[in-house]
Amino acid sequence: MAMALGIDLGTGGLRLALVDGAGEIAAQISGPYPSPFPDPQGWRQGLIALSAQLPKELMAHVAAVAIDGTSGTLLLCRPDGSLLAGALAEALPYGQACPDHSAAPGGASSSAARALALLAKAEAAAARGPFLLRHQADWLMGWLLGDWRWGEAGNNLRLGWDLEQQRWIEAIASQAWASYLPEIRPSGTALGSICPEAARQLGLAREVVVVAGTTDGNAAALAAEPGPNDGVAILGTTTVLKQWADGPLIAPGISNHQIGGRWLVGGAANAGAGVLLQFFSPGQIEELSNQIDPRQSTGLKLRPQPGKGERFPVDDPELEPVLGPRPISDAHFLQALLEGLTDLELRGWQSLEALGAPRVERVLSVGGGARNRQWRQMRSLALGKPVLLKPQASAAAAMGRLALASWQRPSGGMESQCPPAQMSSTPQSPPH
Repeated sequence: MAMALGIDLGTGGLRLALVDGAGEIAAQISGPYPSPFPDPQGWRQGLIALSAQLPKELMAHVAAVAIDGTSGTLLLCRPDGSLLAGALAEALPYGQACPDHSAAPGGASSSAARALALLAKAEAAAARGPFLLRHQADWLMGWLLGDWRWGEAGNNLRLGWDLEQQRWIEAIASQAWASYLPEIRPSGTALGSICPEAARQLGLAREVVVVAGTTDGNAAALAAEPGPNDGVAILGTTTVLKQWADGPLIAPGISNHQIGGRWLVGGAANAGAGVLLQFFSPGQIEELSNQIDPRQSTGLKLRPQPGKGERFPVDDPELEPVLGPRPISDAHFLQALLEGLTDLELRGWQSLEALGAPRVERVLSVGGGARNRQWRQMRSLALGKPVLLKPQASAAAAMGRLALASWQRPSGGMESQCPPAQMSSTPQSPPH
């Protein structure tokens, strides 16, 4: 039976899932990146290391693979995918605002602003082009293919890709560096066969088809299998809210993605459960949570951001976190932080509804923070609607199902628009 490999690139690490022909999870594994998050080499090395731990007898049946990545994490590389030297070898993370480039389309928190910041750094370092600007999932997808020309539509919205017009917005297309942009393909498009070197390092067959994935937020939302009036809250290091809508929503900090002909809208905040780990270990969070009564508010108004700058529900690169005053009781402090995140979620859903999204009738929760029972009760009380846990939702498995669906199409999954050169099995060296 044919299988598919789904790859989920998160902030704190990566997850792999093998799904069978019925879309069921056959095996999955997760682990941290072997080097700090902004280092792209760590993404590739982590993928290779985790792949080696999946059952070889299952990996031998993989027919397709797809990747999701953190939307907005952008890097500058050479046309062969190799990284530049020094500080330019690192990506700019999705949450990093670039106030010096706030005039960029989408503002200081956009990928366009990060693109300008990367190009300014390259100019200051006297690095000469040509370059490529690639997001996290697209760069690693390029390594799988041995060809870095492609970009998936959803991952490039904050760089200026217009989903409705199917082209780069004029403010980006007219730039002198427009040639550094990827050729965009929709989520679910089969781009070609895996290159021999990547196949060898991952233990996959040469016939494996590489399919354009999506963003990590979209993958997590798809994994929750939301209905028409469901909202999905992805409570990981950051907070991401997603829901289906009849059309795109237009406002700073709002993302609009088209998947399977439907609009998936939402926003991603820098604030999230990752802030809790600045003060408590996972064990302490679990122990202190048991002392919290969600019905009794602390009265504190904290804003638990990891640093200056927020993207959603307000897009403000200058917004400062509020982490005090700290109560004497650690349990009260944890509760106040959770209340701050709950208030952020409430304002997020209100913002989406005010922009024209359907009223959310229930919230499906995924991610590590979703397992906290006291926080879930706190959120339900504040939102005034059911908040359900989706413990088995797997973004990596959602990517596996996407890859499998593409491969199972009558055409064999391979798009006719894919140039013949893309189908070539000529070996290409991975970046070092």
